[in-house]
Amino acid sequence: MTSTIGQSIEALCTEQGLDRDMVIEAMKDAVKAAARKQFKAQDKTGESIEVEWNNEEGMIEISLQKTVVEEVENSYAELSLADAQELAGDEIEIGDMLQIPLPQEEMGRIAAQTAKQILVQKVREAIREKVYDEYIDRKGELINGTVKRFERGDMIIDLGNNLEAILPRREQSRGEIWNQGERTRVVIVDVSKDQKGQQIRVSRASSELIKRLFEMEVPEIYDDTVVIKSAVREPGDRAKIAVTSNEKDVDPVGACVGMKGSRVQSIIKELRGEKIDIIEWSDEPSVFAANALSPAKVSQVRITDINKRKMEVIVGEDQLSLAIGKKGQNVRLATRLVGWDIDIVSEEVLKKEIALQMGKMMASGEAVPITALEGVSANQAETLSEKGIADVEALAAASIDDLVDFLDVSLDEAEAILSSAKAIVEARNVEVEAPETDEAVVEDSETREITDEETSGPSDSKEEIASPESESDEVEKVSENEELTSEAVGENAAAADEDSPDARAEEER
Repeated sequence: MTSTIGQSIEALCTEQGLDRDMVIEAMKDAVKAAARKQFKAQDKTGESIEVEWNNEEGMIEISLQKTVVEEVENSYAELSLADAQELAGDEIEIGDMLQIPLPQEEMGRIAAQTAKQILVQKVREAIREKVYDEYIDRKGELINGTVKRFERGDMIIDLGNNLEAILPRREQSRGEIWNQGERTRVVIVDVSKDQKGQQIRVSRASSELIKRLFEMEVPEIYDDTVVIKSAVREPGDRAKIAVTSNEKDVDPVGACVGMKGSRVQSIIKELRGEKIDIIEWSDEPSVFAANALSPAKVSQVRITDINKRKMEVIVGEDQLSLAIGKKGQNVRLATRLVGWDIDIVSEEVLKKEIALQMGKMMASGEAVPITALEGVSANQAETLSEKGIADVEALAAASIDDLVDFLDVSLDEAEAILSSAKAIVEARNVEVEAPETDEAVVEDSETREITDEETSGPSDSKEEIASPESESDEVEKVSENEELTSEAVGENAAAADEDSPDARAEEER
């Protein structure tokens, strides 16, 4: 070990950004561990061996520390006064501590290798501790890096200063393809102290990435004029971000979109074409949910269970597929963005349910006012009553032209009112006919049971076993029938002979 050790320490501290005193302490520990193995003859336990750093000469000094005593009991830690005075002079007294230098040249290759391994390990631990302390408070921060290599689907990102981060496959955005050497932006999601692998785990699929990108592109977000309330993503496909403004004069959505979409387009380009919906945030859940389902237009929002955070969103038939989205993507992102369970309901289905309920009410004898129909106000109901249309059934029998004249509404509005009334009457008729159909089915089943009983009686008598006497009587009847049959055949033959031409000729003769 020469003075070049000092130069090596300075280079290591500069390159890795380590504290010089920490590196020196690590080196002292490494050399002490190697010296304990090398100088076992002088000290079996190694507790008396001391290692110090000489700043002036820039090298390590190894010594054996012993206590001066009158009578030596432990030769490894004690030294007699005569031997001590011989080594250090007559000034030595009993009780003094004497450091005896040990020759570094005697430290062989094995000891040097041991010192190197320990030093490398301690320096590595110090570097990882430094990285952890530096980056643990930077979670969610956007950093730049270069694609260095690929390992079983994972990407290793070079952050500079001999520091690497890992981008796992699950944190990569679907559809993105990267080549070695390309620059990329990632967000820090975790920092670990593990001794193996990369300490820093980054992501391109996290919703924090889109937040940081908007902060960089939109000055209003950077100075807190516009605030990002929440953001959700399905990486590579679509993202939704909710924003609000702290100033009334600033439009939060317009600020994020930019002039002709310049700001949001740069973020879409960074995310390789991922679609972004910018939503205006509201503290009212129903309003926020209606905005979150953009680009679909919502007709009505009903909160069904406030404790379980459930709501129904009613949309038109032409907006149903748009509200649900491809494979349910739009409503799924809106649910995550709002934090409520959203159930999409079609207006047509809802109208049918309401008509069915009103039809049941009419079938049970309850009165259904005309004002219960959608689009009919109290004043319009009075007008219809004056014209002789006092109930839903009379309204269903009216014509569209009459409704247009009576209510002064458009053809579309009149048609909607009339269709609602007809649907209620039809539902009432179904409810009324249902019991009669059930009674007819019951009577039919009873008739079938009676018929089955009547037909089963004769069949049972046929199945009775005939006695031997009845069998003999039947045989005699059969023989008598055969005799009668033969006689009849003979008579018929004779009659045939009489009717023949020869018989007639004979009679003429």
